[in-house]
Amino acid sequence: MSKPLKPIHRSRARIYLGIKAYRLKRYLAWLFDDKKYATHKQSDILPQLAFTHSTPLLRQLKDVDMWLQHNKVINLKIAAKQLNGVIIQPGETFSYWRLIGSTPRRKGYVDGMVLFHGKVKTGVGGGLCQLSNLIYWMTLHTPLTVTERYRHSYDVFPDAGRSQPFGSGATCYYNYLDLQIRNETQEPYQLTIHVSDTHLVGEWRALSPNLHSYEIYEKSHRITREYWGGYVRHNDIHRRVKNREGQLVRDEWVTDNHAIMMYEPLLTAGDSDNN
Repeated sequence: MSKPLKPIHRSRARIYLGIKAYRLKRYLAWLFDDKKYATHKQSDILPQLAFTHSTPLLRQLKDVDMWLQHNKVINLKIAAKQLNGVIIQPGETFSYWRLIGSTPRRKGYVDGMVLFHGKVKTGVGGGLCQLSNLIYWMTLHTPLTVTERYRHSYDVFPDAGRSQPFGSGATCYYNYLDLQIRNETQEPYQLTIHVSDTHLVGEWRALSPNLHSYEIYEKSHRITREYWGGYVRHNDIHRRVKNREGQLVRDEWVTDNHAIMMYEPLLTAGDSDNN
């Protein structure tokens, strides 16, 4: 049974010191853990498409200025270059932030939208959650193994326009809210990312055709009224794994999600940032 969620109010000093501590812990892990991190990138594309997905760059979100959306595109283009073409060899681990690095202005990053404790704020490099969401969703459709992923603690936007199950993304925050993916197969996988005029587009590619296909779906979706007066949304993400003949091989539990809702449960206006 998961611990009930409720909004937590922390002082600025505690937040500042906490971020510093968590970032130091991550730096030390990158240096001293026993993982072999993927670092090699190549321009030659592996021949077989394992999975592809794209998400629109611009959305009209309630109470969010469009200039933040346009700035997000700038940030996505810079970050995409750091990931495009990376090869994950068998036994290697992909680390989202280890490859992208920090996101200061001197690298060209600009102010974008940041979701912080359920509120929309501005921050340099903001908007990169769209990229981590995309990679996580694509990975669920491959035999690669997600070893570290953080769910969104707040459900900020209603479901209008959502095409994926609630909770099927991965939040990110440099550098400790990382997305890590391990290649436990026998062949290399390659990630390609590019930004078109209208969409963020990603692919996982391999040397051999897929042996299986994957269907992602949710179970046990519910909304609970909490003792502190708000609402929390819950579900479980599962996936069906099928062979080339379309026969079910297994049905796997992937993760559970619990998020504080920042809108009334029956509200339908607006858009979602979870695709």
